Amino acid sequence: MKTGFIIFDKMTALDFIGVYDPLTRLRSMAVVADFNWKICAFTKDVSDDKGLAFAPDTIAEPLNEYDMVVVPGGFGTRALRHDEAFMGWIKSAAPVKLKISVCSGALLLGAAGFLAGKRATTHPSAFDELAPYCATVVNERVVDEGDVVTAQGVTSSIDLGLHLVERLAGSEVRVRVAKQMDYPYALSSHSKRAWS
Repeated sequence: MKTGFIIFDKMTALDFIGVYDPLTRLRSMAVVADFNWKICAFTKDVSDDKGLAFAPDTIAEPLNEYDMVVVPGGFGTRALRHDEAFMGWIKSAAPVKLKISVCSGALLLGAAGFLAGKRATTHPSAFDELAPYCATVVNERVVDEGDVVTAQGVTSSIDLGLHLVERLAGSEVRVRVAKQMDYPYALSSHSKRAWS
């Protein structure tokens, strides 16, 4: 399975890392040997919203050959969703079977047309901005619509990563990964959240 992790200027680092960590454990824990990934950017220089620099593996390469793409959120999404060149790059993910976003990354999936007719979520502060792009804005940590999965605010990225681990490898593996991460919340998608 080939995954493209999207990064861009003024993203929120935890949106990216929170999904990246549990998913990449599929390979490091020898669960899915062919789980491969690249860090994809539209520009060479990428820093998060606090100045932390990231080094992409690919720059402006089409996204159509991935099995899954993951889009973080952050303040950068507000301007990028109106950036024609950047959005053209995001739209190259149209054939990708599984499109995923964290936080306001949903605005980018929405602006690309990937949320049309679907339920979706984002950071609660961006619910109104997301509404024109989807059928229904849902106030849930993770919303799975089959070919599109969206997650709410920043820390939901970890829940999302574990949700995707379960989709790809089953509930037992989700529990194993969560335990290795020492993550006490939502060890199963069917369990009650510890913070409820």
